Amino acid sequence: MASFTKVLKVSLLLLLAACTGMEQSEQEQIRRSNARGEFVYRNADEIAYPLEVPKHRVRERYPWEKASSSHHPKITKEFFRCKGSSLNPPHVDHKDPARPANYLDCGGFQKHSLPIQGDKEFIYPILIDLLNYLQDKTGAKVVITCGYRCPAHNAYADPSPYNQNSKHMIGAEVDFYVQGWEQKPEAVVQLLIEYYKEMKEKGYREFVRLEPKNLNVSTPPWYNHEILIKLYKKGEGRDFDNRHPYPYLAIQVRHDRDLGEKVVYSWQKAFNCYKRF
Repeated sequence: MASFTKVLKVSLLLLLAACTGMEQSEQEQIRRSNARGEFVYRNADEIAYPLEVPKHRVRERYPWEKASSSHHPKITKEFFRCKGSSLNPPHVDHKDPARPANYLDCGGFQKHSLPIQGDKEFIYPILIDLLNYLQDKTGAKVVITCGYRCPAHNAYADPSPYNQNSKHMIGAEVDFYVQGWEQKPEAVVQLLIEYYKEMKEKGYREFVRLEPKNLNVSTPPWYNHEILIKLYKKGEGRDFDNRHPYPYLAIQVRHDRDLGEKVVYSWQKAFNCYKRF
């Protein structure tokens, strides 16, 4: 009985295989009968032209990629984007034990714009001009450690009362150092002064030293009609954005040359001058 069952199974498998083969054969016959072929007609004098090898073409640089004479990318307002990040952990200020302050960082440039003036993102042009001038003169890269700060990141970076009216929040201040010149910031200051020596306007060429009373620096700042330059030595001005070990410089805009008015911080400017995304 077992052998009969085995023979029956083998017979069924052979029958199925035969049926499948016949079905495939019929499908092939139908395919061939429906197939249509067409000849490719060519003229006797036609020739196939060889394809030229594509020539390599160097992509033109974008404006922000164009190097100055220092061979470093030209500094634009894009270098001033807020350095805040929602990935930064919150921190608590326990200076007042009765009312500890909890600070959260902003979402950075992905969540808000630069300051807006004339419906466009804006950084005071003199800051950009001065930093590019330094790159051209030194041939070294200018590292911007802090450009624009939104109010949230400004409080997160430095919650001290002195920093509450920072011009970083209106795009009128920048912190930076020059690579290779980290230990000679006063030489960088002299280059900034040189920039103004060719100007004809009174008040721009002459720099005066300011007594560092009630300031957060020990070196007397330099100032003229348009800008103020502060030198932060090692151990001074070490906020969240300036955690490097080098001395660094800060330039503040004092006077708007285009509008002919003083540049001062105001709550209205700081909190309503940028777009939230």
